[in-house]
Amino acid sequence: MKNILDFQPELLVSSPGRINFIGEHTDYNDGFVLPTAIDRKIVLKLRKNQSQHICNIHTIELGKTLTVDLTNVSKSSVEWENYILGVLNQLLAVTQKVQGFDCIIESFLPVGSGISSSAALECGLAYGLNELFDLELKKKQLALMCRDAEHSYVGTKCGIMDQYASLISKKGNALLLDCRSIEHEYVRLELLPYKILLLNTNVSHNLATSEYNTRRAECKQGVDFIRQTFPEVDSLRDVSLNMLEQLEKDMDPTIHKRCQYVIEENNRVLNAVKALEDGLLKSFGALLYGSHDGLQNKYEVSCPELDFLVDYSRSKDFIIGSRMIGGGFGGCTINIIHQDFIDKYVLEVSDAYKNKYGIDLSAFTVVPVDGTTHKYVENERAV
Repeated sequence: MKNILDFQPELLVSSPGRINFIGEHTDYNDGFVLPTAIDRKIVLKLRKNQSQHICNIHTIELGKTLTVDLTNVSKSSVEWENYILGVLNQLLAVTQKVQGFDCIIESFLPVGSGISSSAALECGLAYGLNELFDLELKKKQLALMCRDAEHSYVGTKCGIMDQYASLISKKGNALLLDCRSIEHEYVRLELLPYKILLLNTNVSHNLATSEYNTRRAECKQGVDFIRQTFPEVDSLRDVSLNMLEQLEKDMDPTIHKRCQYVIEENNRVLNAVKALEDGLLKSFGALLYGSHDGLQNKYEVSCPELDFLVDYSRSKDFIIGSRMIGGGFGGCTINIIHQDFIDKYVLEVSDAYKNKYGIDLSAFTVVPVDGTTHKYVENERAV
């Protein structure tokens, strides 16, 4: 193929990023999360190329093309390629219907911002190939496959939240996901007069991936210790604060803090859902601040830049809640802010952040949207 950019796609896929209102690092502990897809997305253009097993995938942002032989899919030393290869590996394990295709990827998501550009890429590709080749896989199955692709090919032992939210979210709603049963319910978002403002620190500390896996291991260590006294425990989902308190004097202090955070965060998620259902927006916002405090002091995955932005918001009566989102050590804060004060606040906090760190802050509002969607180009058939 002379120029992968020079083709008419058969299928357009819109794969959104996500925010998580509350429930950070609970997903891989069988807990609860409250995410939603947002109106920032990755767009994939796909077509069959009439070959049996040669695939060409081009990313506009990097200006790079990956050519894959479906008969020989294996890990790459290039990180971004493994998100693609992992998805192909998962699909090929369950179907022989995937054949040669061409794909152009254009991202409108800031990488490293904590709004899950990686899951959007994985889910967009899996969803698009499912549609293009009539694989007949359900969205929940695709989410699980994309999670497993990240485990096996990228090496990040993520939970199911990011992929599930990217695929299954519903416009105007948050998604209460039980990460043990992999069942969900929609929670209507009635936030007016407040809106969702993301502030991107534009920093991404190198600790993010390694410390993510370390936290997961620490939680497992905690479960193993707790199970010696409470053998019915399978995960931190099964542990109450009272149970943990009984064991505190014998536990490693760091492991105790990690477990305490996860148990408290699960409780915060359920309380946040009730606050939304009851229209208690200030109570909802207070839970976001509590989540950040736990992430900063007990789970220890925040960073000075994130803490600065959250602390800066605390004295503003037009902001009812703020916290870091994502795996940590950089990325965005989410802020529930009165719509009349957004522009003024962005200017103020940007100046303060620039003066403190010498870094330009990025700010953008987001709206909850439907999960991954597609449109056929030729006949304008849409889903």
